[in-house]
Amino acid sequence: MIVNKNGYLSPSLIDTKGKQMPDHDSILIFLVDDNELYLKSLEHKFKMNPDLTVKTFLSGEECVANISMMPDIIVLDYFLDSSQTGAMDGFKTLLKIKAVSPGTNVIIVSSQESTEVAVNCIKYGAFDYIVKNDKAFCRLKQTIKKIFSIVSVEKELIVWDW
Repeated sequence: MIVNKNGYLSPSLIDTKGKQMPDHDSILIFLVDDNELYLKSLEHKFKMNPDLTVKTFLSGEECVANISMMPDIIVLDYFLDSSQTGAMDGFKTLLKIKAVSPGTNVIIVSSQESTEVAVNCIKYGAFDYIVKNDKAFCRLKQTIKKIFSIVSVEKELIVWDW
């Protein structure tokens, strides 16, 4: 049992992948991209929804350092190493996230349209791979809705199991 922020005991929610599910009211989304303009535009679009709390990071290292905040979803750029020499790229960041928090849902976004890269990201734990184009934000919204329909079913199953 855990004590939630209202002081009440609630069951520890562990999803089917072994991830402790967050006990926060709003949905926490991490946006990770080294392109500040693209990052700000995504942040602006997501913040239009009052149910979302958005945290932005310019590098994979910053994202991994803040993983203890237990984000519900991470939107992660595939190419992250363009602004800093030696920085982790999106794929290495994905691997670190999955090593530290295997149940975290990660959506990879990239300007690269390679099927091989997309399949490799999915193989190593990304929930989805979305190509950055004029339809990318709509695809992100659809994917996030899909994740939350899955998570809500998992929460129902967990609540009934205790």
